[in-house]
Formats: sequence, structure tokens, C-alpha cells
Amino acid sequence: MQTNLYVALSAQMALQKRMETIAHNVANTSTAGFRAEEIKFEALLSQTPSDSVAFASPGRTFLSRASGEFVRTDNLFDVAVEGDAWLGIQTPQGQVYTRDGRMRMTEAGQLETLGGYSILDAGGAPILLDPNAGPPQIARDGTVTQNNRQVAVIGLFQIDQRANLKRFENSGVIPDRPATAALDFVKSGMRQGFVERANVNPVMEISRLIAISRAFEAVSASISETEASLQSAIRTLASSD
Repeated sequence: MQTNLYVALSAQMALQKRMETIAHNVANTSTAGFRAEEIKFEALLSQTPSDSVAFASPGRTFLSRASGEFVRTDNLFDVAVEGDAWLGIQTPQGQVYTRDGRMRMTEAGQLETLGGYSILDAGGAPILLDPNAGPPQIARDGTVTQNNRQVAVIGLFQIDQRANLKRFENSGVIPDRPATAALDFVKSGMRQGFVERANVNPVMEISRLIAISRAFEAVSASISETEASLQSAIRTLASSD
């Protein structure tokens, strides 16, 4: 059996998956707080007793936690999160975490995301501001004041590095381990009037896409050569009869 054919096919599947993730990352370059999707590849060994054959696995997808670029907006309802921390929001799927700090205040004073999800305090409760007290001032630790009066504290949460993150919509994540309220505001905090861009480097992603496309073409050529060799062998055997 020509195992190199199956090895090449497994490589094509892995490269195809990588191209799809890169295309998704590039498409969300301008999405605030977007976390790039990466793939960790491993080799799969066949269970054949005589020969060990290493196949390329489809790869394990994970979300990058690297920070994106901060852009100044001077909008008092925008915050960028510094350090390894996240904002908490309430959604129909439960509590979700995001780095997209673009907010708005409803007529009733509720602080929410542009998508309409409530911004939460450290205890997981929705934040309510005074709609008649003017724009908020947001400190590094999330303290919100209006007319020099503290009215709320925006929660910052930390997610265990061992947690697997599942994407929610474009910029949210749902961890498989409970998040905890951030207490250290030296390494983590908020910057009012800024927005964090996607942590995607479009130039790097395009370079990767070109390299993967070339690798895909090389694997396709290898498969074609293997098929031609197999057909030639079949013809030779048939003519010998």
C-alpha cells in the first residue's frame, strides 16, 4: 500500500483547515476586540505493527490571547482593557467575556455593548448609570463617576490560562473554566477613550496564506505523481499477464 498517498491527503486536509482560519482572521481585521484563531498541529502515528507512518492531524483550534492595537477615539463610552483581563457581558447564553469595550447608555441608564448586552460589575450584575448626570468618567480600576459621584464599578475578569475558549459571535469568548474578578489593577486595567483592535496582523496572515497555498500546491503535485506511479504499476502488471 502506498501510504504516502494517505499522508499527503491528511496534509491537504490540515492545510485546507489552516487556510480557512486565516481567511476568517483576515475578514475580521477591523472587528474591535476580535481574537485571532490559531491551529496547533500534531502528528498522528498509524497502528501498523511493521511500519510507523506519521499522518498530519486536522489540528486543534484555539483562540489567541495576544493583545491588539489600542486606538484613541476620545469617546467616553469606549474603554480598552490592558493586561490579561476581560469585560463581562450578559447574553442569552449566560455570562460572556470580551475585549470589545465599545459601550452605550440606554435612556434608562443601563450600560450595554453596541450589540445590546448588559455590561457587568465584578459581582456579575448589570450596571445602571444616571441618564441625567452626563457622560461617565471611568478610572483604571473600572470605577465609574458622574458629576464627581461614584455610581458603579465596571467588572474586570481574569480567565485561567488553561481554559479553552469558545467563540461567541465575533468578539466574545466563553471559557470552560470559571472566570474570576480581577483584583490587581497594576498589570490590568481600563483606558477610557480607547478601543482595542483585533489581534490580527493582516500582513503576517497574508504571508502565511501564500506559504500555505504553495504548500497545498506542492502536496497536490505529490498526489498526482503518486497516482501516476500507481496507474503505471497497474498497467505494467496487466501487460505482464
